[in-house]
Amino acid sequence: MERATTSIDDLRFFHVVASSETLTAAARELECSLPVVSKRLSALERRLDARLVHRGTRRLTLTSEGELFAARLETILDQVHELENLVTHRSGDLRGSIVVQATLGLGRAHVAPLLGEFGARHPGVGVQLRTSALPLRPHRHEFDLAVHVGTPPDSSLRMRRLAKNRRVPCAAPSYLELRGTPERIEDLAAHDCIVLRENEGDFALWRFGDARNPRQVRVRGRLSSNDGDVVTDWALQGHGVIMRSEWQIRTHLDSGALVRVLPDVPTPPADIYALRSDDAHVPRRISELIRFLAARLPGRIAASAQA
Repeated sequence: MERATTSIDDLRFFHVVASSETLTAAARELECSLPVVSKRLSALERRLDARLVHRGTRRLTLTSEGELFAARLETILDQVHELENLVTHRSGDLRGSIVVQATLGLGRAHVAPLLGEFGARHPGVGVQLRTSALPLRPHRHEFDLAVHVGTPPDSSLRMRRLAKNRRVPCAAPSYLELRGTPERIEDLAAHDCIVLRENEGDFALWRFGDARNPRQVRVRGRLSSNDGDVVTDWALQGHGVIMRSEWQIRTHLDSGALVRVLPDVPTPPADIYALRSDDAHVPRRISELIRFLAARLPGRIAASAQA
C-alpha cells in the first residue's frame, strides 16, 4: 500500500507547531481547537512513521526527528511562497510574512518604529515583532530574523552588524557620593550592582578588557530585573551601579544623570546584529529588511542620543 504524501498544508501546519511554546499556543495561532491540532499532529506522525513531538511536558519540545523535519521547512515554504508570488505578482513587490525577535528595550525603542516604516514601504509584507528577555533558541524556529545585542549565542547563525555598541558601567552621582567611586574592577564586588537578567547565562559576571586582555568580576546586589528600562531607572534613583548598553544610556551620560565608572578600563564590544538561520536560500523580503535596518538603525540611535 502506497504511503500518503505530505502536503504543503502539512508543512505549514508543522512549522507553526515547531515555532510554538505549547500545543495550545499553536492552536491559537492556527485558529482552531487544541483537540484538532493534537489529532492532526498524530495523523502527520503516523504518515511519516515518526514521533515529532514529545508528549507530557509543560513546554512543547521536538524529538530529534521533529528537529530534523522542522529544520528544512523554512527553506521549502519560502521557496513555495516565492514561486506563488512569481506567478501571481509580476510587479516585483515584496510579499510574505516576517517574524522578528528583539530584546525588550531595543525592540521597543528602535526596532518597532523601524519595522513600522518598513511595513509602510512594503504593504505586501506582514511583520510580526516578538520582544523577549529570554535567550535566543534558533533550533525552535521561532523567528525569521533576530535583532541581538552582543555576541550571538549560536555560531550556526548568519549575522550582519547593524550598529556598533559597547556596554559600560555607570551610576548616579548620588550613589557615588554615598558609596564612593570604584577605582579598579575588583572594587565593584563591594558595591551594590544592579543586574540585568537578559540573554546571557551568567548575568552577574561583568566583563572588561578586550580579546587580548579579557578581565571579569562577579558582582552582587539586592536588585535585578529582566527589563533594561527598570534597571536604568533604579540606577537613576541612586540604587547602585549598572552595566548597560551605550545606546541605552548615552542621553543620561551626556546630561550627567549617570556617570561612567572606571572610564579608563575598556569594555568588550556588544554590537547590534541581525541574525538569521544559515540557509542557502534567503527570501528577498528578509534580505531587504536587513539592508533597511543596517541603513537606518545607526542614525536613529545617534539621533536619539542627541535629542
